Amino acid sequence: MLKSSIDKATGFEKRFENIGTLVYENATTASKAVAKEISALIRVKQSQKQPCILGLATGSSPKGLYAELVRLHKEEGLSFKNVVSFNLDEYYPMEPDSVNSYVRFMKEQLFNHVDILPENYYVPDGLLTKEAIADYCDAYETKIEALGGIDLQILGIGGNGHIGFNESGSLQNSKTRLVALDHITRVAASGDFGGLDNTPRTAITLGVKKIMEAKRVILMAWGEGKSNIIKTSTEGGVTSLVPASYLQEHNNATFILDKAAASKLTRINTPWLVEKIVWTDKLIRKAVLSLALHLKKPILMLTDADYIENGMSDLLADSGPAYNINIKIFNKLQNTITGWPGGKPNADDSKRPERSEPAKKRVVIFSPHPDDDIISMGGTFKRLQEQGHEVHVAYQTSGNIAVADDEALRFASFVCDYNDKFGIESKDANTIYEKASTFLKAKKSSEIDTAEVRYIKGLIRKGEARATSHFIGLPDSQIHFMNLPFYETGTIEKNPIGEEDIQLTMDLIEKIKPHQIYAAGDLADPHGTHKVCLDAIFAAVKKLKPKKFMKDCWVWLYRGAWQEWGIDEIEMAVPMGPDQVLEKRKGIFKHQSQKDGVVFQGADSREFWQRAEDRNKETADLYDELGLSHYAAMEAFVRWHY
Repeated sequence: MLKSSIDKATGFEKRFENIGTLVYENATTASKAVAKEISALIRVKQSQKQPCILGLATGSSPKGLYAELVRLHKEEGLSFKNVVSFNLDEYYPMEPDSVNSYVRFMKEQLFNHVDILPENYYVPDGLLTKEAIADYCDAYETKIEALGGIDLQILGIGGNGHIGFNESGSLQNSKTRLVALDHITRVAASGDFGGLDNTPRTAITLGVKKIMEAKRVILMAWGEGKSNIIKTSTEGGVTSLVPASYLQEHNNATFILDKAAASKLTRINTPWLVEKIVWTDKLIRKAVLSLALHLKKPILMLTDADYIENGMSDLLADSGPAYNINIKIFNKLQNTITGWPGGKPNADDSKRPERSEPAKKRVVIFSPHPDDDIISMGGTFKRLQEQGHEVHVAYQTSGNIAVADDEALRFASFVCDYNDKFGIESKDANTIYEKASTFLKAKKSSEIDTAEVRYIKGLIRKGEARATSHFIGLPDSQIHFMNLPFYETGTIEKNPIGEEDIQLTMDLIEKIKPHQIYAAGDLADPHGTHKVCLDAIFAAVKKLKPKKFMKDCWVWLYRGAWQEWGIDEIEMAVPMGPDQVLEKRKGIFKHQSQKDGVVFQGADSREFWQRAEDRNKETADLYDELGLSHYAAMEAFVRWHY
């Protein structure tokens, strides 16, 4: 049975949860633990001369698991010859060799690298006629039953709580069948298909009934993007609206989570409601701000009775009365607000988030995609430049896959028209245009762009990023295009971080010798690019730490269009007035290729400028609700201590 290295919670502490949960430090250690259980099961079945029947999942969650199983096979001799596997689902219609096919996914991630027999793995057939699907699904279940049922079923979880493709509304006795995909599910997958219009509307999925009949079920979830649905699935009631909640009624199911995915569980998010805790400054701040927002009261209006009636009487006993706690937390929150993100010159900085000296700082803003800088911290970006700091911006990737095909064709055509108009002979330009045009007209939804098309798309985004930086006031010498190699795959699936990515980041930091680094700490980015970019910065900073200039370098993390820091996490909040909000919007509008129809929209239908404004307003409104000054908007930052 699985054990967790960091999850020491007792049954009493887990009483809000209606299903077994184990929390690991990260997805890597969690995946290794699951692989260890699977390998043990395979070996037990081998010793009994029996087949091991596995139910397998696709998506990002099990990739680490499959990588570890491959390692166990190659380095520790784990054989899969007695394994029979049944995959949960497949898009319909879907060719098995398509880059988005789950047949191809399973071969690339697992089957091609281990000794499982080809006749022993089953993935639903995406090429069936509709008339043949019902009989096929019955036969799929019959095969499972003939082998004695699934010994261990691996699951991921969708943002709406789906397991397999059993969407909201699926019944507990639902069978293997063709299903219509929920809009949320299609939006989440749209990046893989080059937009929502190309994303399948239907899929074949194993039914909930067969999942519930598995002898053992492990559901894996990573990242804070899954934290809300994990809380709902484990702590809420059993409901068809959240199919994963059915697992509460399974007698041997476990949710395997990393810390981020588990972050909204009651015992982790609000531990004072679960057990007696040691009240650290961080927990006090979180608890008091949560209480004020829950009761819809300004911090300074909280009373002793409010603390007692909401499970915080021990805090009151240790640090009360309420007035003393309120004042302390109010002042701490007030001290996060500053109109001087680079530090206010000639001022007492003992209670300010940034140092006053040096008065003029060298600053580098790392932007994973070409528009993250202006979307996420455009007001702060402009403020730093206006206040006289030497601001550099480093665009870490080209962002080329986020440009629509017709945009690329339009720009290639413009170059040809430009040359023709001014009498510039360029056969190469015409050839590139013709090649791009021919390719894009015949391009399949799952096909990777040619190198020429990717480069054209990259140039479009490069021009937009440069226009934004000029709008802020930066000279070309302070605009850096890094083109980190990990990104240049032509697909949404990126390579892992490499030494070259880290070295390029180190070289730029060492060249600028910044007093401030701003980096995207938004790990809710659905594409993962932000995480790899942040990992490159973290690795570079750690390697450069012994350098003398790094003693004066502070790292601030911002978040993107997807999510904001919690009010209890914010260490620097930069306010904006109405005019500054409009200026930021103008900067975002420089990115024309990302306006009026974004290739990778995510689950949010708003445009990026709308998301940014709403998010910044929500942060300002929270400060207002808590009794602090009311601003039009605020950009929030957390400092990373290395």
